[in-house]
Formats: sequence, C-alpha cells, structure tokens
Amino acid sequence: MKNPIRIALIQLAYSGSMNSMKDQYRSLIAEAAERGAELVCLPEFSLIPYFPGARQPDGFNFAEPIPGGESERFFSEMAKTHKVKIVGSLYEEAQDGNLFDTATVHDETGKLIGVTRKIQIPSGNGYHETDYYAGSDQFPVVKLDALSIATPTCYDQWYPEIARIYALGGAELIVYPTAIGDEPEDHVMDTQDSWETIMRGHAIANGIFIAAINRVGSENGVTFYGSSFICGPDGRIIARASRDKTEVVIADISRDTIKEWRWHFPLLHQRRPSVYQNILQQWSGDEAPDWMEETPLRKVKPTKGDLK
Repeated sequence: MKNPIRIALIQLAYSGSMNSMKDQYRSLIAEAAERGAELVCLPEFSLIPYFPGARQPDGFNFAEPIPGGESERFFSEMAKTHKVKIVGSLYEEAQDGNLFDTATVHDETGKLIGVTRKIQIPSGNGYHETDYYAGSDQFPVVKLDALSIATPTCYDQWYPEIARIYALGGAELIVYPTAIGDEPEDHVMDTQDSWETIMRGHAIANGIFIAAINRVGSENGVTFYGSSFICGPDGRIIARASRDKTEVVIADISRDTIKEWRWHFPLLHQRRPSVYQNILQQWSGDEAPDWMEETPLRKVKPTKGDLK
C-alpha cells in the first residue's frame, strides 16, 4: 500500500462521568498512538452520556461552546500530547444560543481545524434528539495531508444523499461518530447488519473509505451494539470491533486505493445530474409511522427548562 495513513477507532461505554471518560480516553488514545495511529476517531458525544435517550431538562446541561468547552479542550490536549489528529464529538451551544450535535477535528498540534454539525436529527423512543438540537445544512470537508475527511454524525449515515454530497465535495474518508443500539420498543429487532450495509453501500457508490465509531453498554433502555468498523471503497470490511467490548480498532488506508477503485468503477464521472431532479421532492408515498413525534426542531435552550 502506497502512502498509507493509519487510523484508529476507539469504541467504549459511558462510565458515569466526564472525568472517568477522560481517564479511559487517556489510556486508549495513548494505545492508539503507540500502535502508530495518525488519526484517532471517537464516538458520538465522546465524553458524555447519550442523554437524548430520555426526555429530561437536565440534558441541556451538557451543552458547551466551541472553542473553549471542556470536551474541545480535552480533544486538543490529547491531540497535542500524542501528536495525532483527533475526531471527537460533543453537544454544542453556539454563540447565538443555537444547539447542535457536533463533530470536531483537531490536528497534531492541538489546533481545531474542523467543525461539522449533524444534519439529520432523529426522534422516537430512546432517541429523542429533536428535543435537544437542530440540524445543520452545511457539508464541510477537512483537508489532511494524507487525504480529505468529512465528519457527519450517526443518523446522517442512513442517508445516501449526505454521503454523495460529501464525496462530491472532495471527501475521501467519511467518519461517522455514532451512538446506536437496539430499538426500545422491539428488543428482538437487530439493525446492526442494516446499519453496516448501508454505509458499505455509500463507500462503493462514491469510491471512498467509511469509518463508523459506535459506543457499547446500556443507557436509558438502549443497548448499544458497538461493531465499529472501517471499510474500503469496494465496500469490504478492513477492520471491525466486537458488539460489546472496549476496543481500539486499527487500519491502514490510502488514497491510492480510491484511485484504483475509481479507475475500474468511475461512477462519479458517469453520473447524469440533469435527470435527477426528482430526488429533491418530498416523499408522499405512504403515511408516516404513528410513533413519529411532532416536536419541532429545538434551536435554543428552553427558557424555563421544560420540554413542552
């Protein structure tokens, strides 16, 4: 493999406090660096619980600014200490008061070089995200020395339109910080295979690498199923974590692999955008499920701390 970059995915469970999470990460990021990782990727809401699992006003207390919030400062410290680039995730309160689920990228000097806000915001039992933040409409791509990356978050991974836009914007690796598990109203249903498969499809259709970093453990009735993975532009799994263990997953990837795949399958060159106008229409083919909440996207903290 020519000109590879070694990336690490850190999969773990929430351990009860921000300080205990920092302790875990100090050890795990050090391990990743010792194993040669240049880019270290963390799960969604890296230092905090998956608080949207319950409808509770206390969830707003996890919001923090960028830059200067506790999570951002920690990511910067770890990047500088270990001389690695870090993709992290936090609950952002912007200067104008708007709230977002946000991924950050720090370079090896600790400098913040990328901020990406989640676009698609889910709702429903166990995943009440629309109560807490709104979705973005921006698609930033961060240029690293070895390749360009995009960092959408979790539910964005179910939408091929988002992956395509990032690929058209130059992303060669899409990193999805994630928090996903079973369905609280149907614990028999297991979406892990579907979750992985759709992202492998994004990789193939766009000729890019995909990395998804999930958490493990149980919170608010949801058991997260881990299975963090990296796949290549041919959709093949390069490395995958277990469903329930703390792990550091390592893989080497290269821009040359993308070039080779796209030489055989120049799908982006063969697109016909002029005939795709219908993709912009709203879906009206059937009725929405009756469990879908009517809660509007919340953009700022409620003035009285309620969720009505």
